[in-house]
Amino acid sequence: MSESEMDIEYGIDEQPPPLKAVLLGLQHLAVMIVPATAVAYVVGGAVGLSASDLTYTVQMVLLFSGIATVVQSYGAGIVGARLPVVMGSSFTFVGAAIAIGNNYGLATVFGSILVTGVLVEWLIGWQFKRIEAYFPPLVTGLVVLIIGLYLVPIGFEYAAGGAPVDGPQFGTLYNLGLAALVLVVAVVLNLATDGLARILSTLAAIVVGYVAAIALTLGSGLELVSFDAVGQAAWLALPQPGRFGVPEFRPVPIATFAFLFLVSAMETVGDMSGVTSAEGRNPTNEEFRGGLFTDGLFSSVGAAFGAYPITSFSQNVGIVNFTGVLSRYVVTVTGILLAVLGLSPKVGAVVTTIPSAVFGGAVLLMAGMVAASGARLITIHCEMNRRNMTVMGVSLGLGLGVATAPSAAFAQLPQWASTFFSQAVIMTGLSALLLNTFAPGTQSPLFGGEPETEPPLEEPVGSDD
Repeated sequence: MSESEMDIEYGIDEQPPPLKAVLLGLQHLAVMIVPATAVAYVVGGAVGLSASDLTYTVQMVLLFSGIATVVQSYGAGIVGARLPVVMGSSFTFVGAAIAIGNNYGLATVFGSILVTGVLVEWLIGWQFKRIEAYFPPLVTGLVVLIIGLYLVPIGFEYAAGGAPVDGPQFGTLYNLGLAALVLVVAVVLNLATDGLARILSTLAAIVVGYVAAIALTLGSGLELVSFDAVGQAAWLALPQPGRFGVPEFRPVPIATFAFLFLVSAMETVGDMSGVTSAEGRNPTNEEFRGGLFTDGLFSSVGAAFGAYPITSFSQNVGIVNFTGVLSRYVVTVTGILLAVLGLSPKVGAVVTTIPSAVFGGAVLLMAGMVAASGARLITIHCEMNRRNMTVMGVSLGLGLGVATAPSAAFAQLPQWASTFFSQAVIMTGLSALLLNTFAPGTQSPLFGGEPETEPPLEEPVGSDD
């Protein structure tokens, strides 16, 4: 075994015993089900979906995440990387889905995803080698960083009780207390334990917060948790195409999602590379192509039924490397379990009973970890010289600027410009892409062969005087 490889318990094409495969598959499921359903929860809450529609979107995210996971790991012709990659709904698209959903409606959101998913990801899959150099760690790291930073205020709003922000329950002590409880439990389990307890720390924290919310409901009379929707939900329901209306196609939303799918494709490339790094190798061109094809195909197909874009899940890449279980058959089990859960509205209804404050504590943690992973990607692979810090400063400044600016700042712009340029991920990603491409340096695809003239910045050294 070379230094670049790790101890592998089961190789990619090895099959663990059935019972062990199911348990390992459940572990993957437990890690991804919270952040995956959180995307539907956050977007649905922001655009004002009813409880039944919110339950349905959660159900569709689970169903198409499961189907995509099975195809990604097992393969179907040219689709599927045949690698242990779990698929789910990505936070990359949250901001655009909320903005476009509020401005144009969900029919436009899903229509845009329907068009751009296959078009962008399949084009990148065919031409991957030609564009790979334009997305070095500096660019992709900044995109991941701004996704996390953008989600922090959303998480805090949920921690305070969620919409409406002027309601009587917003900012109450019990809401803030529930969010704090979830955050503390997750951090303690993550830092003070090992093994399964650490891996499932976020899920365990949500369970603790949920139980506390139920206890408050029963003991104080506060209606924090209501199971009415669970009782009314059916045990089994099939997907409904056009649930949110006939898909609508508008140029600016399509352009917005096209750019985000470009960003998402680079994240998927990174996740596939993270899986194969356990074997001390990079994915082959066929694996890259099949993985990107899966992203695009199931994002588009899922959109027709009301699912948000389906992409690879980085959290599960960490489990693969942590456990040394690379078996794609284990991940296939995860996909089957997800699909089965996605066919039951009961599961989606249970998720919607979780109070906003409980989800808020978890979203705060997940958003912070997303931002931290972006920062780590940059610091590991990039020198902190003047050129790279300028790219970072401008990109983050523009991204955070549009994210925190009052809506009136864009009131004088045409609606198409306001929709496109008010997206933090787009402003950071686009500015990072342009600056990194045209500014000479080792990260630039045009000038990568030239040495950077600026040495890395160093910490000032104090004198003995």
